[in-house]
Amino acid sequence: MERIVDRLIELLRTRGARQYGGERVSQCEHGLQAAALAQQEEAPPVLVAAALLHDIGHLLHEEGEQPALRGVDDQHEAVGANYLLPAFGPAVAEPVRLHVPAKRYLCATDPGYFARLSPGSVRSLALQGGPFTPKEAAEFQALPFAEDATRIRRWDEAAKVPGIPTPDLEHYRATLQAALRI
Repeated sequence: MERIVDRLIELLRTRGARQYGGERVSQCEHGLQAAALAQQEEAPPVLVAAALLHDIGHLLHEEGEQPALRGVDDQHEAVGANYLLPAFGPAVAEPVRLHVPAKRYLCATDPGYFARLSPGSVRSLALQGGPFTPKEAAEFQALPFAEDATRIRRWDEAAKVPGIPTPDLEHYRATLQAALRI
């Protein structure tokens, strides 16, 4: 199980160096910023791990770089969750799987949320189905891990600031190990 932590850190270190969508940060910087925000809120290790890894699917799929700019929804949330589930279990994998529906939920239920989306998030929202209907929002809210996914989504949107200092990947090694399924 510990080898998965090594593989994830290496994946973030190498493939994570590429630009995150149309943002001015790399994939790795984005994950590190999200994890730092989770730690600042004293989230439990599983949620800090999920924040760090929420976009790992972007580094695992074969759609090339920045598929949303080409009009492709890469389904990164499912790719990432499916990869993480065997090692970390649902406490990490499900918030990762649900962070895209959480964006759709927040756009439907939080009047100011859409205005805070970056241009890249607005573009991907359209590819992902747009804001939820009231019925879809209620169904999402009832899901296990919906609240955790919503927290990750808020950190996700805030984690796009160039040059913000964060702890490095090695800082999160123990957190990832603590979040592993026992």
